[in-house]
Amino acid sequence: MASKPKVGGEKDPDLEAIRALAPDLVIANIEENRREDVERLRAWGIPVYVTYPRTVWEGIQLVRQLGEVTGRLEAAEPLARDLERRYREIVAQAGARAKLRVFCPIWRRPYMTINRDTYVHDMLALAGGANVFADRPERYPTVTLDEVAAERPEVILLPDEPYRFRKAHLADFEPYPGIPAVRDGRIHLVDGKLLCWYGPRIGEALEALPPLF
Repeated sequence: MASKPKVGGEKDPDLEAIRALAPDLVIANIEENRREDVERLRAWGIPVYVTYPRTVWEGIQLVRQLGEVTGRLEAAEPLARDLERRYREIVAQAGARAKLRVFCPIWRRPYMTINRDTYVHDMLALAGGANVFADRPERYPTVTLDEVAAERPEVILLPDEPYRFRKAHLADFEPYPGIPAVRDGRIHLVDGKLLCWYGPRIGEALEALPPLF
């Protein structure tokens, strides 16, 4: 990918650069990309396929959908079926054990997390976690560490995206030795792609995340 032309970020794409490349297809996401950018590309006659998976199952189906829109369904189908098989195995295993209370921030200063209406929540639930802020009305609520402590999470996951959590940030929780995850040493730095990225990355997530619970 390093040799490919750069056309900006999700929120600030260089539309003229994209237009000049004359792509056969642009893949966008409702949360990551701006509607006005999508509409402008379409006005230029550039096909744009907009994605918005809200659950892990929908993320798996996206593999098949992208196979269809790119004319590569024959190649995508085995991968989609393998992910579906692994998904069903995890669901069956999850029914045999209690879920652990989990806090998973996506941002720091201020701390922000996720409610139940998010892809990350569904991945956590599938892996064996019970999101302590699932019932917040906002999809991405701001929380204080005092509020986190009050929820007594048994596991804390610190992903490296969208915020780049690092080992130094474990110190944020040192003033809260009463939190079970702090007391038991169950604060884990994790690859954010496992929580946030869908498609083929789901296979890695279904292997790596359940053991943390």
